Amino acid sequence: MQKDKITRRTALTCAAALPLAAGLGGAAPARAQAAQGPQVPRVYRVPLGEFEVTAMMAGTRTVPDPQGTFGMNVSPEEFAEVSEAAHIPTDKAQFFFTPTLVNTGSALILFDTGLDPAGIVAAVEAAGYTAEDVSHVVITHMHGDHIGGLSDGGTPTFANAALLTGQAEWDHWTAAGNETFEDKVRPLEAEFAFLSNGGEVAPGITAVLAPGHTPGHMCFMLESGGKKMMLTADLANHYVWSLGKPDWEVRFDMDKELAASSRRKILGTLAEDGTPFIGYHMPFPAIGYVIAEEDGFRYLPHSYQLLMS
Repeated sequence: MQKDKITRRTALTCAAALPLAAGLGGAAPARAQAAQGPQVPRVYRVPLGEFEVTAMMAGTRTVPDPQGTFGMNVSPEEFAEVSEAAHIPTDKAQFFFTPTLVNTGSALILFDTGLDPAGIVAAVEAAGYTAEDVSHVVITHMHGDHIGGLSDGGTPTFANAALLTGQAEWDHWTAAGNETFEDKVRPLEAEFAFLSNGGEVAPGITAVLAPGHTPGHMCFMLESGGKKMMLTADLANHYVWSLGKPDWEVRFDMDKELAASSRRKILGTLAEDGTPFIGYHMPFPAIGYVIAEEDGFRYLPHSYQLLMS
């Protein structure tokens, strides 16, 4: 008797499901949906002691012929072997542009300004702030993808912000005759203050000279509550072809030998100390660790380590 009751209940349940099954089977097919395309997150925030550090995606683009930029001093065969081992293509690369906001509790400090004013303002707003909230803008070096959002026709994008950059970097570019510098930076010359190696942006934020990419290129060490993180800017411009192979020449490095020396020195220290870093051109969110490996280094992307500190 009990067996019959279960059988009848099962039969009724199956019968009730038949219209739905029939609809899915072809009588009323699901409507096709157009693909929406890849989605890249715009903001990633982590705590660092009493600081909040926000990596911001200010732009990304696909660039052909990566060996025209990276590994210029190695054979195509070696470039292909290293790329294939990392499962990345040899005919194109994805570039990322990642300015960083540091909220110290008393200052909101922006490191680099991306490609253009609209892009950096959108990134800051996606992070929950406005351009007027930014108290300091620090320029790590004067390449166009770092100064592009600083001003528009002489009007500063961050009107309330103090402006800082390295003294050696400033001295070079003021004499270089560079069009982007003259357009974006020169009109704000009176607003700039200058840093030397070891100079302090704010308590817990220290400049570290790392020349080669440009003459006065700077990294910045963040320290708060016993925690450290370094903003490495363009010390290494790709996680495989530059960080992984520090002696590979990079087209944008103005002094290639000096740039390689700076990479080895600073990456070696980060690896030895286990200090995380944000690299301006690393895959977003651009936060990771450096592992010493053979004659170079390996990039270990951040997962959740900093969220639990």
